[in-house]
Amino acid sequence: MAIPVINFSKLEGEERAKALAQIANGCEEWGFFQLVNHGIPVELLERVKKVCNECYKNRAEGFKTSRPVQLLDRLVQEEEEVEKKKLEDVDWEDVFVLEDDNQWPSHPPQFKETMKEYRAEVKKLAEKLMEIMDENLGLEKGTIRSRFTGGGHLRPFFGTKVSHYPPCPRLDLVELGLRPHTDAGGVIVLFQDDHVGGLQVLKGGEWVDVQPLADAIVINTGDQIEVLSNGRYKSAWHRVLATSDGNRRSIATFYNPAAQATISPAAEATGDGTGTYPEFLFGDYMDVYVKQKYKAKEPRFEAVKAVN
Repeated sequence: MAIPVINFSKLEGEERAKALAQIANGCEEWGFFQLVNHGIPVELLERVKKVCNECYKNRAEGFKTSRPVQLLDRLVQEEEEVEKKKLEDVDWEDVFVLEDDNQWPSHPPQFKETMKEYRAEVKKLAEKLMEIMDENLGLEKGTIRSRFTGGGHLRPFFGTKVSHYPPCPRLDLVELGLRPHTDAGGVIVLFQDDHVGGLQVLKGGEWVDVQPLADAIVINTGDQIEVLSNGRYKSAWHRVLATSDGNRRSIATFYNPAAQATISPAAEATGDGTGTYPEFLFGDYMDVYVKQKYKAKEPRFEAVKAVN
């Protein structure tokens, strides 16, 4: 099995119907797919890789004193004294998040300008994808974006998680760079490393590699898209494996509802008008999610239902 790879430029030509069907299949059958010819300039992607790699080099020393490294060191010291066990409750990851109004790294000097330009392009792509999902689901154009913004009155969450997965010296003790989970929000736009793999998605009970592909953009759908589509689109479980060599770069941008946005199945997606998911505020869902991120997602919907 392989993650679907879709030529996004086909939406503008005679093969539009085929491209729409491919995206629908990616959303329905996988919850993950890759886009090529997506419209984000390759020259910009190269600059993003460069500034993020340089930024990580500047942070690498700090990772040596991070919680994952400290926990691993402690486990190594204890392994001759106690039964050997793995480090399972932590991610082998160096990470920070970019939002419009938080503090960004100042090194390298080009970082802020480059990432601001990149985020603007990603936002346009995410909003175009939401319109395509509207079309494929039989929703009025702009429905998903309107739900995320409370009819245009609220600002959606738009954050970029810049991650690096450094080489891990003890893969016998640390298996995962990022533990299995589904994403809580809406549309996730990922620019992953084109050399160092490790990202996997769960499909039919089997972990499938999201193969590195130069200049491609990986798309996955979060829990809120599953709710709005009344389960037609599923948020997929995914994880990142730790590696002993290479330094995996991952730049994931999340276009999520505003905290006060009301989320429920879109009427057109329910067929008979009955949704199988509750109505809730996204902020209430996030309160549940942060406590249950690595657990089954179905109880999250039940928990948030109880809040209301």
